[in-house]
Amino acid sequence: MSQIALSPNRRPLGKSEFQVSPLAWGMWRFAGDDVAAAHARCEAALAAGINFFDTADIYGPDNDEPFGASEALLGRVFKAAPALRGQIVLASKGGISMGVPYDSSPEYLVAAIDASLTRIGVERIDLWQIHRPDMLTHPADVAATLDAQVQAGKIGAVGVSNFTPAQTRALAAHLKAPLVSTQPEFSVLALNPLFDGTLDLAMEMGQAVLGWSPLGQGRLGDGDPRPGRKTSEDERLIRVKAALAAHGQKFGVSIAATVYAWVLAHPAGITPIVGSQNPARIAEAADAFKVTFTRAEWYAILVASLGENLP
Repeated sequence: MSQIALSPNRRPLGKSEFQVSPLAWGMWRFAGDDVAAAHARCEAALAAGINFFDTADIYGPDNDEPFGASEALLGRVFKAAPALRGQIVLASKGGISMGVPYDSSPEYLVAAIDASLTRIGVERIDLWQIHRPDMLTHPADVAATLDAQVQAGKIGAVGVSNFTPAQTRALAAHLKAPLVSTQPEFSVLALNPLFDGTLDLAMEMGQAVLGWSPLGQGRLGDGDPRPGRKTSEDERLIRVKAALAAHGQKFGVSIAATVYAWVLAHPAGITPIVGSQNPARIAEAADAFKVTFTRAEWYAILVASLGENLP
């Protein structure tokens, strides 16, 4: 039976100039004042073969830090270790305004991009993504603003996050620059992109897919799935983790690495965003490339999540 094998080699970021690792490192929890420790986490990602770093201007308040704190910490790391910037493809996001909550007006987007550039201390963000869609801004206005930012050299490429397929098409229709990526939540526990057209559209348009929270907001780590509880969601988690653990044991890897491998096996070329800030856990992510699947094995894990056989 044929095996679906995974490659750690870099690949194009959609229709852009950038070559990125199949895994990305997410910086939602990139926090604190210890620049040396923050630099060590960046180096751990690079050592694991990850050159694709994903942050956002909103990362900070969830860590009891100010708006922009994650970007500002990365800026301090770059200032202390200038050579680091040239080793990574840098992605950030904007369009969430505290208390609003969403703003993609031309004035806000220009100000948000400028603020991110200042915080990080760079002249260009390689991939800049609309973090969540603003229903009160016409996609033509968003597109014109982003095209101008690309022309000005402030951003290298444009992507979206948490957009529906229809919202993605609407923005792409007005952009002159290619819409190179989409970033949905995707994991064995968050399967909507498989069925709502997100992955199909990405393959149609040649977009990269960045899957956020591939460990199901931490539920798919190696901890105890609380087998004593009886809710249907807990039973689903127990079932999924058992299937993942059994498959991972064949290759001597953790549940987390098996999850990343399951995501990577999809033909859309989904990039799981590794969110851990623990250097050992970051290093462990590379074990995903030890894993292979037959079609039956991949589908068996999907069925464990769905709780019913496929038609």
